[in-house]
Amino acid sequence: MADGPTINTIAARAGVSIASVSRVLNGLPTRQDTVRKVMAAADELGYVRNAVARSLKSRRTHQVAFAMADVGNPAYLAMLRQIQPVLKAAGYRLVLHSTDAVAADEIDVLHSLGERYVDGLIMSPLRVTEAHLQMLATARAPVVIIGSVPEGTRVDNVRADSRTGVRLAVDHLYALGRRRIAMVNGPLDTVPGAARGAAYREALQDLGLPHDESLVQIGDFYRQEGAQAVAALLGRVPDVDALMCANDLIALGALDVLRAAGKRVPEDVAVVGMDDTDLAAASWPSLTSVSLGSAERGKAAAELLLERLRGDDGEPKVVTVPPRLVVRASTAGPDSAGPDTVRPDTVRPDIAGPGYDRKEAGQ
Repeated sequence: MADGPTINTIAARAGVSIASVSRVLNGLPTRQDTVRKVMAAADELGYVRNAVARSLKSRRTHQVAFAMADVGNPAYLAMLRQIQPVLKAAGYRLVLHSTDAVAADEIDVLHSLGERYVDGLIMSPLRVTEAHLQMLATARAPVVIIGSVPEGTRVDNVRADSRTGVRLAVDHLYALGRRRIAMVNGPLDTVPGAARGAAYREALQDLGLPHDESLVQIGDFYRQEGAQAVAALLGRVPDVDALMCANDLIALGALDVLRAAGKRVPEDVAVVGMDDTDLAAASWPSLTSVSLGSAERGKAAAELLLERLRGDDGEPKVVTVPPRLVVRASTAGPDSAGPDTVRPDTVRPDIAGPGYDRKEAGQ
């Protein structure tokens, strides 16, 4: 009697051919419904695959790495919640790396692709350095970047449209009568910091508002650093009536400081964040935020990587996820904004019309 389930018993349980089971267990391209049936039958029968032997035979590990800048940022967790099930359904395990936005750590992850401990990599770097570009050009496994890369970089990437997202927020604040609209940003040497800062200046110019450098405060993409940045801003220009924050964590820090300073939100100061994380709806007051489609970007990146792992060797692809403005109490007030009012149409037609090349949008 066999010691455990065999390919034959798995095929019988799954209702597929023995050849199909063999293809799935050896990591060969197979229809996804067949993969799911075989994997479910194998789990039910208690089949344990010898991963080492299989990887030596097929030169595949059936592992994919996801390298994120900050495991504590809920935007990355939203990506993760979509990446993992997509890969799992295709028979891949996920290996996580939190690089703390340290470029050297990200370079190490890219370099390790040559060791074949994973079959592919999804990476979301805050900074894209020359060293990143050199490693991407010689990567020995498929890589998908979540975020923008310099034009001409031959790598698949899934990006947010920060340009339109910031404009949605600034237009919304302007429509509410706010004219002293300050920007609390992250480091300008990061992809999102540079993109969102440029979009803020452009939005003010299009609205006919002067760009006042005293209304711009640079901090970092964390709650505590956001609070420190807002405190410094209010100490310099106490008459601001709106804050455009580069992410939700900065915005939550802003709410802390405004509350401590006796400023009413939104009556005295309206606040908008970016990313529309789970924390935005749970804050007090609830936070108006621009959704940059973190979940959608994660899913798109996983699906794009699977295409490459299945043999698609075509030209690099760029996927841009459109933003949405989600209006909550921090701008509209508890009486004038319904729960999580989605405002995808706040942006003016001239901003996102046919003439706007979304490939130019930053992360």
